Order: sequence, then structure tokens, then C-alpha cells
Amino acid sequence: NHLSERVAIGSGEIIDSQSLPNQPRNQIDIVIYKRDYPKLDFGGGISGFLAESVIATIEVKSVLDAAAMEQSINTAQNVKALEPHIFTAFTAGYQPPSILSYVVAYDGPAAMSTVHGWFAGIHSKLGINYPPMPPTLNQHILIPSPSIDAAFVLGKGFVQFDNSPINFVRDETRQAHPDFRWAVVDRANGNLLVLFLMLTQAVSGLSGSWLNPLPYVQNFSMGPMALFA
Repeated sequence: NHLSERVAIGSGEIIDSQSLPNQPRNQIDIVIYKRDYPKLDFGGGISGFLAESVIATIEVKSVLDAAAMEQSINTAQNVKALEPHIFTAFTAGYQPPSILSYVVAYDGPAAMSTVHGWFAGIHSKLGINYPPMPPTLNQHILIPSPSIDAAFVLGKGFVQFDNSPINFVRDETRQAHPDFRWAVVDRANGNLLVLFLMLTQAVSGLSGSWLNPLPYVQNFSMGPMALFA
């Protein structure tokens, strides 16, 4: 309720121009999308959101364990594989490099290093490869995470992929540790504040862009057509 009125919140499925009717798709708990794009009613309380409109997704877990994290990472992988089609005239401010994917859990391991410890096995199983990371934050924020962007366990802390302007790591640390990709923070409070700041930053940039609808109707034909002078 505290986010910018530029965006709305829903739940359901995210589609792109290659999505097919009745195709299995992930059901997203929370979808944060631009208000000026359409939301499709699929029936049964399920909505469809165009990939071009989605800024971020949030998966909500009662308890975060390795199985729940694998499901969330797999969902993030599928969402980020969707291909947006937009025309852009100009941008100003921070522009997320892809749809952002977050996980929020009410409970989980005592230490967030345990959550991070699941990543290597899950990413290997799902065929997710880490991108090479440059030495500065200004370069990092241009790199999309191939997995989730952050996971939060209330009362425990969070794990964050190092591509957000809301960041607590200095460039000196990045240059001293060139393989660094994830920040792991154990803390009892302030975790939802960090998530709120990340979402606020993600929706605050300006973009003169609009949907290219033609890929969505590439198989649509008008049939016979007459032309007149």
C-alpha cells in the first residue's frame, strides 16, 4: 500500500508474445506491474500480466527451506526468460535490468548463510550460470540476476544479489573480491524496510516507453482484404 501509485499489485501468470493458451505457467503470489498496461482476466480469479508491464514479483513462503527456494528460483528463471517487446524513446534514473524476483518468508533457517548455501546446488540442477561481475556497483546494476534478486526471512535477515542501487557494499570490497555476487545479512529487524527501498527504487525511474503489440498478434490474420483508391 505504500508503493508509488504508478504501479498496481496483483497475482497470477506472466506471459509474453510466445506464450500459448492453456500452456503450464507459474502462478505468482505477488505481481507488481505498471498501471498503464492491461491486466487480462483468465477466469477463476487468475489474471495474466504482460511481461512488458511487470517490474517485480514476490514469492511468499510460510517456511523457507531448500525445496521452497528451488521452486522460487525455478519460477524466477522462467519469468526472466520471457521476452518483452517495447519501444523506448528515453530513460532517466534507475531502470531494472530485468523483472526483479524476490522471496519473502515468515520463517526459515537461523542463519542466512544456510539459505545462500542452497544456491550452488539449486543453480547447478537448474542449469543457471552466474554472469561475470565487473568491479563497480554502477556496472553491477546493469547485470540481471539469472536467479532471484533477494530472499528475506522475517526476523532473520536477507540474501541479496549484488545488482541493486540499494546496497551496503563498497566498490573497494568488490575489487578485492572479484568473484563476489551475493551479500548475506543476519539481522532481526529492518528486513522489510530493505525490500521496500528496493521496490521503491525499482519503480522510481522514468521511461518514455510503450508496448509493441505486433508480436502478440503475429499469427492473427484479417483474411481477404480489398484496397480502394
